[in-house]
Amino acid sequence: MTEIPIETPVRRRRTVVVFFDMISAQQPPFPNKIQRVMDCPTDEEETCKEQYGSENCTCSSNHASSTAESESDSPVTLKILQSWAPRISHYFDKEHYTYVGHQIVIQESIEHFGAVVWPGALALSQYLESNQEQFNLKDKKVLEIGAGTGLVSIVACILGAYVTATDLPEVLENLSYNISKNTQNMNMHKPEVRKLVWGEGLNEDFPLSICHYDFILASDVVYHHAALEDLLATMVYFCKPGTVLLWANKFRFTADYEFLEKLSNIFNTTILAEFPESNVKLLKVTVREN
Repeated sequence: MTEIPIETPVRRRRTVVVFFDMISAQQPPFPNKIQRVMDCPTDEEETCKEQYGSENCTCSSNHASSTAESESDSPVTLKILQSWAPRISHYFDKEHYTYVGHQIVIQESIEHFGAVVWPGALALSQYLESNQEQFNLKDKKVLEIGAGTGLVSIVACILGAYVTATDLPEVLENLSYNISKNTQNMNMHKPEVRKLVWGEGLNEDFPLSICHYDFILASDVVYHHAALEDLLATMVYFCKPGTVLLWANKFRFTADYEFLEKLSNIFNTTILAEFPESNVKLLKVTVREN
């Protein structure tokens, strides 16, 4: 089968045209406050090559950007690996993936933007799988905001986390279905699916006295929509000392970079990895120490 380049949303049996992916925007430079780091230790390169092969090894020595100023201040440059696997299915809207040794079947819908698999979810799932020592999710409390189809939450569950997957009310039915179907027969912490409208009812629905999370996960939550200020307020609310926000996003518009600028003005922000073929960047965000 000919490999098909990953676009957004990721589709292989039908075409979904989304207007904001048809528009190219000039990409402004990243804010100076954002750190750029190498992420893959040299002594793990052989393990990476054995797992993925030399061509697809995710170690920075193989995929470092040629435009980087120096190896010490550059993010690792990666390629989204082909985790999608063709399967015979009676449903044209189901996609099959393999992460952490498990086949994951995702039910999609074109009725909502949040109910299809976007490239940021693939990038974040791949990164979590490949960097389990650096970001150990076992027995950690993890919140995914804008969980969509639930792919990232399912991967986090497989990695042993206590997962709370959240999204808008209209997405929850499909999200719950995917998470239930893919985790029901596995020996893992039972995941939770909850409604979360960015910026609304945070104190009432997620009181910080009992809702402290080790990791916040987000993928492709920033695009051309009117809720960016509410999203930023939600990230600020949940990101407390000791919390790590991992955010993977395809950068499409100037507004995406403006959001990143605002985020970097509030938090320590580090680019962990870049996926140039899909224009996805993966960032680590933490609270600044006083």
